[in-house]
Amino acid sequence: MNKTYAVITGASSGIGAAFAELLAKEGYNLVLTARREERLAKYAKALRSRYGVDVKYIAADLSRAEECFKVLGAIEALPVRIFINNAGFGECGSFLNTPLEKELAMTDVNIKAVQIFAKQMVKRFAEAGEGYLLNVGSFAGLLPAGPRMAAYYASKAYVVSLTRAIAYDLKEAESKVYVGALCPGPVNTEFNKVAHSKFSFWGISPKKCVSYAYKQMLRGKTIIVPGLPTRLISRCIRFMPTSLCLRITANQQVRREI
Repeated sequence: MNKTYAVITGASSGIGAAFAELLAKEGYNLVLTARREERLAKYAKALRSRYGVDVKYIAADLSRAEECFKVLGAIEALPVRIFINNAGFGECGSFLNTPLEKELAMTDVNIKAVQIFAKQMVKRFAEAGEGYLLNVGSFAGLLPAGPRMAAYYASKAYVVSLTRAIAYDLKEAESKVYVGALCPGPVNTEFNKVAHSKFSFWGISPKKCVSYAYKQMLRGKTIIVPGLPTRLISRCIRFMPTSLCLRITANQQVRREI
């Protein structure tokens, strides 16, 4: 059994939960963190029983910087080899109408928490001489902008840009530490419910998304885009006028009230 740990933020559902399942199957001990303690406890128990690995969990609201540092303190003494920087959420609607309070909380989770964990874990991995940090971005971060989800797209563009720069700095330093960004298109998770959104094209399963991401991470791929159709679209948009890209993007997203 692998004696090292993988840490996963936003681990109670969706992509985070799928990563927990995959990494437990690979023999990693786990540290799971999310806001919903009851769900975390139940999932941790199930993974322990199913795979025989150690699974710790930390309930934390990552929109608060002190909670991010609480998580970092809790894992300081553990032999962490993989960190999945996954926590995040969105909000759909015209920028004229979306609630500022939710957008600021989203910025705190999607940007501030990602940066805190990225900074501290890259430094830790660099000192250790190895480690994997995967920031979960979005296909949204590869697009010029996202009408009807303006703040969300901007936050994911930040994640992609940050990741590329860190990867370059590590390469320049001849470090063996890996940093990459997972940039999926629609994934069939709770994201749409929280974001009040409905996408008009296909989604893939969290399991398929995570399986592809893990293989590409081990191969050292910096920007990981699961799903052949999404990869093809990502290539096409490089040659598309920005105005057309924005119009198409806006038409893919419809706000729905839950």
